[in-house]
Amino acid sequence: MALTADFLDAVAAAAEWLPGPRTVPWPTPGNLGGFVQFDSFAQWQSVLLGFRLPAGVPLNMVDGFDRALKLYLLAWLDFDVITAGELAALAALEHVLRDCYLGKFREKHNKRIAEKAQKEKRSPNIKEQFRPERIPFADLTKYMVESDGLTDDKLPSVRRLGGSVVKLLTGERDPSLAGIRNPRAHGNPFGSGYQSGLIEVIHDLIVYAYRDRIAELHAAGGLRP
Repeated sequence: MALTADFLDAVAAAAEWLPGPRTVPWPTPGNLGGFVQFDSFAQWQSVLLGFRLPAGVPLNMVDGFDRALKLYLLAWLDFDVITAGELAALAALEHVLRDCYLGKFREKHNKRIAEKAQKEKRSPNIKEQFRPERIPFADLTKYMVESDGLTDDKLPSVRRLGGSVVKLLTGERDPSLAGIRNPRAHGNPFGSGYQSGLIEVIHDLIVYAYRDRIAELHAAGGLRP
């Protein structure tokens, strides 16, 4: 469910019982490991709502990312909730990458199987069919760099803050984005450690994946289909 005015009003009302300020690990230009003070829930909300996805991103993908933003907003009340928000954001990104790239993986797989079958003078068999569930999250993130042209300078978060997201995607940095995601998805969702700036990075990756749709919609007047 998308973020609604009723939800925001309810969280704001609850936040009145727990006023600011909050000092939160949050990246700043030139200091990815820095801290930022949020003086009020209104300020916290303003920053997080700045990460809403633009028109052109499919609505079911927007809903998934909005769930992550909801949890980040609720973290004002108890910061432990933010780790659930990170898991929701990573899940939203995986759905996006599968939506955008699985077709390419399928084409590559089917071409390889057809060539193998032709070489062996037979038809492909059912056991060789494409299995989308077998595509690891790490392969999907690498695809953005290796086959979809992603570079650090194409991401607003990197241009603003510095550092490298590409190394997170390819595994050159340890932990990689897959290394951050896997413990959360497989057994330790709340004890894996908060990753400062993760929500902004995932926002930028989703926007990049759908950049052509976003541009087409913007050219047509910016209305959702």
